[in-house]
Amino acid sequence: MLIRTALQIRASDITPKAVYLNRRLFLAGVPAALLGARAAWAGTKLAGLVRGPYGTDERPTPYGDVSHYNNFYEFGTGKTEPAERAQKLRTRPWSVSVEGEVGKPKVYDIDELTKLAPPEERIYRHRCVEGWSIVVPWIGFPLKVLVERAEPTSRAKFVAFQSFYDSRQMLSSGQAGIPFPYVEGLRIDEALHPLTLLCFGMYGETLPNQDGAPVRLVVPWKYGFKSIKSIVKIRFVEHQPPTTWSTSAPREYGFYSNVNPGVDHPRWSQAKERRLGEIFKRATLMFNGYEREVAQLYSGMDLRKYY
Repeated sequence: MLIRTALQIRASDITPKAVYLNRRLFLAGVPAALLGARAAWAGTKLAGLVRGPYGTDERPTPYGDVSHYNNFYEFGTGKTEPAERAQKLRTRPWSVSVEGEVGKPKVYDIDELTKLAPPEERIYRHRCVEGWSIVVPWIGFPLKVLVERAEPTSRAKFVAFQSFYDSRQMLSSGQAGIPFPYVEGLRIDEALHPLTLLCFGMYGETLPNQDGAPVRLVVPWKYGFKSIKSIVKIRFVEHQPPTTWSTSAPREYGFYSNVNPGVDHPRWSQAKERRLGEIFKRATLMFNGYEREVAQLYSGMDLRKYY
C-alpha cells in the first residue's frame, strides 16, 4: 500500500469539491435537481486573502450546511428553497448606488466595488432569530472603507440598504409575506464599526447566490436578517430608515436587533441556540459573543426597549 504525505499529494488527486458536496447532499436526501445545479453554487476562487483582525477561532460550519439552509424570502420561505431557486439570479452586470447625505455619491460597478480594499477573511459567528447559528469564514472588507469614501455630511445619522428585486426572478410580496424590495438600516456608528463587513465571498470563494451574491452585509453582533443580501443601494439619511422586518412585524423585530439572550422573541426564547450540524443547544452569548467590541455603542440605552 502506497502512503503519501500531504506534501506529496497533488491537487488533482484530491476529490473535487463539487463531487464531495454532491455526495454529501445526496446522502442527506437533497433532490437530484439541486445536485445538477452544483456548478452554479461553486464560486470563483478569491486570491490574496489575509486573515482579518477580528473573528473567532471556532470551527466553521460545513459549507454544505451554510449554502443549503438559508433565509432569502425572495427565493422561498423554506430554508432549502433558496439554494434551488436563487440560481436564476443574474449577478452580472451589477451595480451599487451610494447616495443621499454624502459629498461623493457614486454608482459602483460590482468589480470596482470589491477592489476598494484588500479582501480579508474573517471567521464570524452568525445568529438567526429562529434559534440556529453558524460560523462562517466571510470574505470582504470593513464597510467603513466605503462609508469614508462617500464622505457623509453632518446630516447623515443612519445608513439605509436596499436589496435587488425583480418580480420575474423572485417571489411576489404576497407569496413571501413581506414587502419587497428588502430594506435594512444601521446607525452610522454601527456602519463605521470595524466588525461590520461589506462581504463578497465565503470559504475562499465568491458568494453563492442563495447566500447573498454578489455583495451583502455582515453585522455579526446582530440577528442574521440585519445582514442584508444582494445589495443594490446604500443611502445615507438623517432619520432612522424603515426596515423590512420591523415594518412587517414591529412587535417581534426591532430596528437594532442585537443578539440578546435576555430579550425573548414573543414566540420563543432566545436564551439558547443550535449550531447547524450539531445536536445539542448552547447558551446564546450577549451580542453574539462580541460584547467587548460593541457594548459601548449602546451605553445608556434600554436594550429591552431598543430591541
